[in-house]
Amino acid sequence: MVGGSRYRMSDDRDRQVLNTARAILCEGTICDHCLGRQFAKLSTGTTNQERGRAIRLVLDMIADASAEDAGAGTDRDTAEPEQAISGRCWVCNGVFEELDTWASRAIEALDGCEHETFLVGTRLSGLLSENEELLWEIAGTNYAEPLKSELNREVGKLIADKTQKSVDFTKPDVVALLDLAGEAVRLQIRSVYICGRYKKLVRGIPQTRWSCRACQGRGCEECGFTGQMSVESIEELIATHVIEAMSAVDTVFHGAGREDVDARMLGEGRPFIIEVREPRKRSIDLAGLEQKINEYCEGKVVVSDLRFVDREMVGKLKSQRHDKVYLATVSCAGVDQDTLVRALDAITGLIRQRTPSRVVHRRADLVRERKVYSALLESFSVDCAVIRIECEAGLYVKELVSGDEGRTMPSLAGVVGADMAVTALDVVAIKDPVGK
Repeated sequence: MVGGSRYRMSDDRDRQVLNTARAILCEGTICDHCLGRQFAKLSTGTTNQERGRAIRLVLDMIADASAEDAGAGTDRDTAEPEQAISGRCWVCNGVFEELDTWASRAIEALDGCEHETFLVGTRLSGLLSENEELLWEIAGTNYAEPLKSELNREVGKLIADKTQKSVDFTKPDVVALLDLAGEAVRLQIRSVYICGRYKKLVRGIPQTRWSCRACQGRGCEECGFTGQMSVESIEELIATHVIEAMSAVDTVFHGAGREDVDARMLGEGRPFIIEVREPRKRSIDLAGLEQKINEYCEGKVVVSDLRFVDREMVGKLKSQRHDKVYLATVSCAGVDQDTLVRALDAITGLIRQRTPSRVVHRRADLVRERKVYSALLESFSVDCAVIRIECEAGLYVKELVSGDEGRTMPSLAGVVGADMAVTALDVVAIKDPVGK
């Protein structure tokens, strides 16, 4: 054998490839791309189009040699199927003749969409899918590459050459989806994620959009035909400016927990991530965006520390457990200061809470154990006290005070033997994640 013979296929493999190629060519007109693609896994460093041409050349040479051996002179057409291409390919319906057209359509669709990386995808028509399956029945799939893969690659190379943008197979900024049936290119733009903290300075604003319970967001008399229980939310106050700045379609708000609608969020604020969907702008001045939001929301909401993060941070944020510090204003008519101080000592430690009656309609009715690390009296008057409570994530502070008709034990009301309730609640600190 010659030095390079180890790269040659065996005689049986040679015959198998050639016989498969002959069978394919007998089915009708097929382009070099579709012919070569059926043997894409057999060599590297070449294109499917080049493979197809090479296979035709080999079959032509074999046909010529067979004709000479048979003394047939120029009557070679009877020895092998016609190898020249005439007419449109029955497999791809000529799509590989339109690579430049599809690349131009994609570049036009991408115009105005800020991106550094891209990827091409393809949605085949039903006819092309059926054609490919028919071809695979003839040729098998041992060596074949899907039509989609070749089309994505070839159009992608043209786009990269013309735009100087990079192909990214894992996290492209945008996917240009070639819709062959609709003869259009549609964009799938990767979301951008912005992390930060917010403070809520007033009561009565929910964290996220709060759909009307009566009409489920459709609009009715009860909600003033707005579809919402509240006119504004933390999410909407922030999202409006993000959508405008990034020319986005929509946003999704992810918070590290949430405070009650009637509670303020003070201290350094609550961590959040806003997912920006289909942004046509990706690189924006976050400091300027932060300033614009704060100016618009002055006296209501303050955002800080805005920065770009990866999608994976959403899962981390949602899974983290943050211990919290509250300031609770409590009604305590008929309870003296010494009794209240002793009761605060009694509720420090392990608390057993059954899901509060006010939220049991939307949460599982379970008994949870949570810890109160400290409960200290900040101020006291005849019928009112301010209490500072540091507790484990997931503890319901209002029920810790009221007892919720025995669903929370021990409770402040239960220990002192009098009705007590939280009249105002502030979150003043959200501590670093547990187990950070």
